[in-house]
Amino acid sequence: MTLAAGLATAPAASAVANGADVPAGQFGFAAKLTMTDIPKPNGTKYTSACSGALIAAQWIITAGHCFHDANRNRVSGPVPYPTSVLLGTVDQNAPGVTRNVVTVYQSSANDIAIATLDADVTGITPLTVNRVTPSAGQLLTLAGWGSLTSVNPAPSTKLQQGTVQVGQVGTATLGVLGVAPTSTTSACVYDSGAPYFVAGGDGGQLVSVESTGPDCPHHQLETTSRVDVVADWIASHTG
Repeated sequence: MTLAAGLATAPAASAVANGADVPAGQFGFAAKLTMTDIPKPNGTKYTSACSGALIAAQWIITAGHCFHDANRNRVSGPVPYPTSVLLGTVDQNAPGVTRNVVTVYQSSANDIAIATLDADVTGITPLTVNRVTPSAGQLLTLAGWGSLTSVNPAPSTKLQQGTVQVGQVGTATLGVLGVAPTSTTSACVYDSGAPYFVAGGDGGQLVSVESTGPDCPHHQLETTSRVDVVADWIASHTG
């Protein structure tokens, strides 16, 4: 999804529309990214947000378009603007783990970025990166901090979840459709980079990350970026 205006203006996504609150203690790996002082071509700056997930003690994954220059070109290297990461909570007003992004690495295959944090995250089980080609009909869980609506969107204060089904398998992307709580359960503004995963135990297996889609809520295909096609690249950085 798009980063969204006011807070942003690029493909970013929001909290899950027509989703459900995530119970306390679940999905600690789900990350809320807050960016400040993002430059615009006219020299002004703005604030935005994305979602993401912990994939190693000092690494997160999110959408590549969450990190860009003033002309919205994706960038690698030192983080282009202050970006804080909240983990380990389902409520931004409850205690969690806060880190800052240091360095960004952009995938050349799809809309994925991985980034290092300023310190290890302990006590939270990271998601495992899937290495198997997803299949049509597969059910996935989406967890994001995006907006609940595309009308005057704002990042959610509570982590939201929903169930989607793989409807289309592309070379480096997956098209997914809402299943539960409703057929219009979908990623929204500021959900960009949110994980789609198969839950299991304390963690789970990451299958794709949010990229872009129609205004939420909707019942059309949402475009997500497959992680299996970049699993070796991810491992070459994270170990």
